[in-house]
Amino acid sequence: MTDFTQPRFDHEPRPLAQRIGAILWPSFFAAGVATMVFFAFVDPLALRDMTFPQINISRGLGYSIGFFMFWLATASASFFTWILLRPASRFNKPLPPE
Repeated sequence: MTDFTQPRFDHEPRPLAQRIGAILWPSFFAAGVATMVFFAFVDPLALRDMTFPQINISRGLGYSIGFFMFWLATASASFFTWILLRPASRFNKPLPPE
C-alpha cells in the first residue's frame, strides 16, 4: 500500500551554496558589464558634483559604489527570477501518486 502522508517532489532541493551562487555569480558578471558601460560615458566625479557635491568621494570610490549598486540591482532581478521559477509542486501540493 502506498503511503500518501509524505509528499513526493519532482526533485530534491538544491544545496544552499548552489542556490546562492546561482543568484550572485550571474548578477556579479552583469554588474561588471553594466559598470563598464555606464562609466564609459559618465565620470564619477561629475556625477558626484551633480548629486552630492558636499560629500568628498574619490573617483575610485565612485566606481566601487556604482558597481555595488549595479550588483544589488542585478542580484535582486536574479533573486526574483529564482522565486518565480521554483517548482510549484514544492509549495502547492504533492505530486499525484504514480
